[in-house]
Amino acid sequence: MSATITQSSGGVSRGAESGAVADMERIASLVQRAKDAVEEVVYGQGLVVEECLITLLAGGHVLLIGVPGLAKTKLVQALGTVLGLDDKRVQFTPDLMPADIIGSEVLEEDAEGRRFFRFIQGPVFCQLLMADEINRASPRTQSALLQSMQEGHVSVAGHQHPLPHPFHVLATQNPVEQEGTYPLPEAQLDRFLMQVDIHYPSFEAERQIIVRTTSADMPVAKQVLTADELVAAQKLVRQVPVGESVINAILKLVRSGRPETTDLQEVKDRVAWGPGPRASQALMQATRARALLQGRLSPSIDDVLALAKPILQHRMALNFGARADGHTLSGLIDLLCQRVDAG
Repeated sequence: MSATITQSSGGVSRGAESGAVADMERIASLVQRAKDAVEEVVYGQGLVVEECLITLLAGGHVLLIGVPGLAKTKLVQALGTVLGLDDKRVQFTPDLMPADIIGSEVLEEDAEGRRFFRFIQGPVFCQLLMADEINRASPRTQSALLQSMQEGHVSVAGHQHPLPHPFHVLATQNPVEQEGTYPLPEAQLDRFLMQVDIHYPSFEAERQIIVRTTSADMPVAKQVLTADELVAAQKLVRQVPVGESVINAILKLVRSGRPETTDLQEVKDRVAWGPGPRASQALMQATRARALLQGRLSPSIDDVLALAKPILQHRMALNFGARADGHTLSGLIDLLCQRVDAG
């Protein structure tokens, strides 16, 4: 990083401002190259790739939801390679134990016969963890990720063990498999900055998939960034200025989704619980990251509207009556966005 914006008695110095702009342009170019590199091996999912990169730039975790065969695992592997991150994968099953994720202490004996405990790290000690089919594990095992996702360390036998930096969890969930699954608790869902829904590819994208992935010369993901460059980009995202109109749009969107603070009768009638302040924080960071990814120096209200669904849909729930009447969260969030867009 060359220079950052600094405050002085005369305001922002011109040299520091130009240095920060140059940093933003350089990082934006790198991240755009990373997006293109991922799309070289993951076809027809441009929006999904963009939302995952936005989440990583914002320093958050992603919950990927889609039916089997939509390249969720491929996407995570490609992101790890392109971003230069140490990645690991855990297949969640009903018999998976917390120690299988975070690690455990084992009793050992040295050459002099003295016994001691040694901590053996679990797969969570990486920079990019793929938690595959996270809803198939028991709630006890799911909660083992809670501390690591929020605090960046794990506690074993009263001792804290810091995780590598950066640390991100990209979890996948199968929406059609109901037997042997355990719904994620609201507290853990809230730890994911975005819920990214992966849909079936278009006709042309699926044609590209069957032609390119079944040939002898399959494309391979190539590294574009390093972990240090990703950390630098995450720090830079926090320096992106946000205008008052964008802040007010975030507050209006989130607060209008809560039955306690909304003036919309539809929300009061249909919503069981609404998004908390962490949703506002997520929108603030994600709009900055989206602007940077697209080469802009500050976010707009359009960024707020574009990110409303992936950030809000797992942070609020419809009541039983609304579900029985066929209402959906997607439709309700569209209504909230219309109110924000109308001013």
